[in-house]
Amino acid sequence: MSIPYRWIIVSAGALMTCVALGAMFSLAIFQEPIATETGWSHAGIASAMTLNFIVMGIGGFLWGTASDRFGARVVVLIGAAGLGLALVLASRAESLLQFQLTYGILVGLAASTFFAPMIATTTGWFEENRSLAVSLVSAGMGVAPMTISPFARWLISAYDWRTAMLLIGITAWVLLLPAALLVRRPPAEAGDGATATATSGEQPSLSRVFRSPQFIVLGLTFFACCAAHSGPIFHMVSYATICGIAPMAAVSIYSVEGLAGLGGRLLYGGLADRVGVKPVLVAGLLVQAIALATYLFVSRLGEFYALAIIFGSAYGGVMPLYAVLAREYFGPRIIGTVFGAATMLSSLGMAFGPLIGGWIFDTFDNYSWLFIGSALVGLGAAAIALAFPPLARVKAEPALGVSI
Repeated sequence: MSIPYRWIIVSAGALMTCVALGAMFSLAIFQEPIATETGWSHAGIASAMTLNFIVMGIGGFLWGTASDRFGARVVVLIGAAGLGLALVLASRAESLLQFQLTYGILVGLAASTFFAPMIATTTGWFEENRSLAVSLVSAGMGVAPMTISPFARWLISAYDWRTAMLLIGITAWVLLLPAALLVRRPPAEAGDGATATATSGEQPSLSRVFRSPQFIVLGLTFFACCAAHSGPIFHMVSYATICGIAPMAAVSIYSVEGLAGLGGRLLYGGLADRVGVKPVLVAGLLVQAIALATYLFVSRLGEFYALAIIFGSAYGGVMPLYAVLAREYFGPRIIGTVFGAATMLSSLGMAFGPLIGGWIFDTFDNYSWLFIGSALVGLGAAAIALAFPPLARVKAEPALGVSI
């Protein structure tokens, strides 16, 4: 039996998000070895991740717009070539500034070519089970801590951090370039409102879209959600090590979070297809906030594992739902641009965590204030999400200038 090509798109997207974002987030594994060998500060190294997220946010918007115009294949091919090159160059950096520029800017720019364009493309291939399909593509992010992170830790143990990063860059080329060639534009959707709009020559007004209540709530919720969990995710290995957990076991906590995130994407995506996206999103954000506060009270490996399952499933489960909301509010025609803009805001939120977490550790020699602040921001994200307008009302409002 032949496999419908839409599932090839899902598989390619999951692989690309796994490798690209896994390689970028592996800086959490490299942080301690780099600091030990070079003497660079934790805050200085973590600032490369902050640059990653800032550049990734801007790039996500630009690449999302490019994918609407030229198709996702061209965009992800550029990203596949660029990511491997960026990692190779970062592995040769001789100063902190060189490392921040290569890893922070080039890796972020390359990694931003995958998420928004592939999520947007996937929404066009599915009418039924759209939340589940988007969740599966996003699941590559959840698989990354179980694959790229342990691989990075093993390479560092076997060689050194420079050789490890070089080999990960080469691996990115080997895996991403063939996967990018599998990407195709989604077929035309018969009867889709956006198609009718396109044939009539009507152009959507992006300025109205970005000023609309729907986009403002979407962007602010996405921003606060990512600002809440980015610091704890990035500094989790260091925090567990401070609590007395062995380095490889600390990495395994990161991997358990990723596995839980994979399950959370499937669970939350399936629930969203059945009961609606908004209630599932709000519930997931509340669980995330409670889990962040609970990290203040864990110190044993078993406790870390248990909480990693809850935390990972929550933050992993809600991430794909923003793309589904963007598609439902604004339609397929400009999904790459709209979701790219929302991703830009989320990346700016992600940028705060690593840098602030590194500053908190350097200043207080612990991470307590990181988890307290992150939990409060997480509660704020849930409160903002309650303001999402009902879809039925949005569909009755043609003022956005887009087909929905």
